[in-house]
Amino acid sequence: MQESRLFKIVYYLLDKGQATAPELAEKFEVSVRTIYRDIDALSAAGIPIYAEAGRNGGIHLMNGFVLDQAVLSKEEKQEILTALQSIHIMQNIDSSQILQKLSAIFHLDSHNWLEVDFSRWGNNGFDNKKFDLLRSAVIHCKNVKIHYAGSYEQISERIIQPYKLIYKACAWYLKAFCTEKQALRIFKLNRILDLEILQESFPYRKFPEPAEIPAEEYPLVTLRFPQEMAYRVYDEFDQTQIHRQADGALIVSAKMPEDAWLTGFLLSFAAQVDILSPAYLKEEIAKQAKLIYEKYKT
Repeated sequence: MQESRLFKIVYYLLDKGQATAPELAEKFEVSVRTIYRDIDALSAAGIPIYAEAGRNGGIHLMNGFVLDQAVLSKEEKQEILTALQSIHIMQNIDSSQILQKLSAIFHLDSHNWLEVDFSRWGNNGFDNKKFDLLRSAVIHCKNVKIHYAGSYEQISERIIQPYKLIYKACAWYLKAFCTEKQALRIFKLNRILDLEILQESFPYRKFPEPAEIPAEEYPLVTLRFPQEMAYRVYDEFDQTQIHRQADGALIVSAKMPEDAWLTGFLLSFAAQVDILSPAYLKEEIAKQAKLIYEKYKT
């Protein structure tokens, strides 16, 4: 407890410049006598701290004092370097010089253990550029014109006011206000085919979160996959939803929304999935598979 208070006293003085003993006593909820004992302990530990009497007196740190890096543990130093690496990667900030300086001060190597590439395989970096442009638009509150491939419609042109990039379920999304619909919408980044940042700005405001259907209101879907589809099953489902059978087959039970996405998702497994329940979902998949067959049988 005392060690924590000693550090806090130093941080407080670094921030304020000076303080009186009664001021410190009130802040840290101890007696003035305890504060003076703390000052003696800090001085004995090599911290250049002193008390000055008089009308303008108080407790000071020597001018030019910088908190020694030794107060940080090795783990804390590594966490600082890791955080800077993450900022450098996610926000395209040139923090390499800062990393080099802190690595030298901490006597630690800054291992480049994290790499983030937003582009899909064979994309040649367009997804990375798209992410950077949208991040800039969010930060500077700029309107953006996009061409978007929607779920049910043709490719449409939208003017949006972007306000947050989110990563969910292995994909990036953009929360934005659609000026055409006059409502908050969520756009999947992969479906934004091209974009242009416009000159017009919009006033920042906190948009209300869209209402979400609770997962418990979705129907329970039970599926069976052969063992050779394990790589795909573990990509798509949480391990708690998967039960491996004695023969290696995988039974998946998950609550999923009933919509066109679910139909397309199940069809993407072709003949490598058995729908155990609900029964009506089997009929819908059979209907869609028949339409596909009729389309391509010739």
